[in-house]
Amino acid sequence: MKNKLSLSWLILLGALTAIGPLSIDMYLPAFPTVERELHAPPGSVEYTLSSFFIGMALGQLIYGPLSDRFGRRRPLLAGLALYTLASLGCAYAPSVTLLAGLRFFEALGGCAGMVITRAVVRDRCGARDSARAFSLLILVMGLAPILAPLLGGAVVAWLGWREIFLLLALYGAIGLLAVYHGLPETHDTRHEPPLRLGRVMSDYGRLLRSRSFIGYTVAGGLAFAGMFAYIAGSPFVLIELLGIPAGQFGWLFGLNALGFVVASQINARLLRTRSLTRLLHHAMRVPALAGFMLVLCSFQGWLSLPLIMGGFFAYVASLGFVGPNATAATLATHGQQAGTASALMGALQFGIATVAGALVGFWHDGTARPLMLVMGACGVGAWLAHRWLAAPLRHVEH
Repeated sequence: MKNKLSLSWLILLGALTAIGPLSIDMYLPAFPTVERELHAPPGSVEYTLSSFFIGMALGQLIYGPLSDRFGRRRPLLAGLALYTLASLGCAYAPSVTLLAGLRFFEALGGCAGMVITRAVVRDRCGARDSARAFSLLILVMGLAPILAPLLGGAVVAWLGWREIFLLLALYGAIGLLAVYHGLPETHDTRHEPPLRLGRVMSDYGRLLRSRSFIGYTVAGGLAFAGMFAYIAGSPFVLIELLGIPAGQFGWLFGLNALGFVVASQINARLLRTRSLTRLLHHAMRVPALAGFMLVLCSFQGWLSLPLIMGGFFAYVASLGFVGPNATAATLATHGQQAGTASALMGALQFGIATVAGALVGFWHDGTARPLMLVMGACGVGAWLAHRWLAAPLRHVEH
């Protein structure tokens, strides 16, 4: 019997899911400071984001099968412990190279909070209720991308960039204690077969042959990859090119995040009477159009703050519809292996995001074009992937 998640569980799961956005967004205003203090080449700090995305992608492949075999609690506790220790290491990193390496392990631990919370929701909810739960989780975790850049900017100005990672370590430790005392097991493992590499690979192979799984995963992954490109490149575009003070960057970043949160709550209300696949069908057009507009602005030289922020806002806010519905549709027919399916979905999506973020840094040429081109390609690619692979499917409503 599927049970709706209580408010206290939603708050805890939202806080755990927020580990990713917090770890990414909180030190964005510190990019120029980190680059200067560690004597790093221009654009090199962006690779600490890429290493984080790689750790997120690989870690989820590990936690998914572990959580299906051994339950949700133990792998989650182990991941949070690793995240806390790696965050402490980041605080004392003497070079960008070592910081990037420690960020990999930080992500390797922190991703447990993403993949396993999705599995917990799927343990308790059907497809439509899952989409609503994911929308409500965005409300809880949505404070992270709104407040994180503001808090990060203040910490950099008053204390320094290293203290950001000390705060992240504290957050991880609090999460560890909260899970230990407040999150009971949701997955019955009594009838799970032994964990063997061959069976895990077979399960992943079966998912990769599922058109519904691939269609919704790739469409959602490409859309979110555009947002990760925005995360990687927006500090340079807004602070360096448009002259926004680092202290004000957090407000602009938070405005876009607020649009994401508000859109997710509208999505939750609409799901009471509307089809999640229909909502997703309409929502997928927005990142494609916003991405195209940003590309046009960059090539025409229309680098005004209102135009650029309008494109950023439209793209990011639309993901409040795309994310919950694409995730629920992806997991809808894989309830018994929710951990494995959630892991592969997250790994593929973070893999795509890693490429998008790395391309922004690799093509860095002192202009806004690399960021706009990557966001445009991701938005249009997401729309095409949904149209060709996922749109014909209509069996994930209940």
